[in-house]
Amino acid sequence: MARSIQSLERAAAMLRLLAGGERRLGLSEVAAALGLPKGTAHGILRTLQQEGFVEQDPASGRYQLGAELLRLGQSYLDVNELRARALVWTDDLARSSGESVHLGVLHQGGVLIVHHVFRPDDSRQVLEVGAMQPLHSTALGKVLAAFDPVAHAEAAEGGREAFTDRTVTGAAPFEQVLELTRARGWAADVEETWTGVASVAAPIHNGRRMPVGAVGVTGAVERVCEAGELRSRLVAAVRDCARAVSRDLGAGRF
Repeated sequence: MARSIQSLERAAAMLRLLAGGERRLGLSEVAAALGLPKGTAHGILRTLQQEGFVEQDPASGRYQLGAELLRLGQSYLDVNELRARALVWTDDLARSSGESVHLGVLHQGGVLIVHHVFRPDDSRQVLEVGAMQPLHSTALGKVLAAFDPVAHAEAAEGGREAFTDRTVTGAAPFEQVLELTRARGWAADVEETWTGVASVAAPIHNGRRMPVGAVGVTGAVERVCEAGELRSRLVAAVRDCARAVSRDLGAGRF
């Protein structure tokens, strides 16, 4: 059995203590509640404060949960709500398109797949929930980079690796791709990330009209494309799915 790390256990206990209180706590109160020496408690609080997980009131010197921890909690809730709202619509999209459907969100400079609906046939497939995809070459990533300023900055600053000879890596051409994505409301990836694979994706917005994710279909080029272009019915189906999920999240009609 793996041994636990004492400092992490103490930090977790400290965060639970601050989360359970109705008021800010001083150093002595934190140390006494956890049975720690003041020096040890102060060191852990300082580290948590540096990471944004704890804040100290300048006037009283007392501690409370920090904005970074609250942001992470909200992100968890947002992703779970997004996935819950998208379940029915992504199932419908997989059935109507005959292809795999992926739901992705921005995470650590890439696209985190938070939901995956298998292609509705008897072929052998691998669940990709938890997988990461690049921002600059995938349809999901381009949608996020086009509509989310944070994703845009990360895609612009990060290295754009050439996965195939069709991957767009130059700064100016990449910005043109994002411009086109914003103008038409969807993004494409035709063998830019994986040879023989094509995808199309559209953005999902919340009630504040902020982009919170992207949904797309992925499949073999010969099925997803016709005469070198994405099949218009697939583009329409993906956009309809994105709009439906966005409406369920409170975005209204758009």
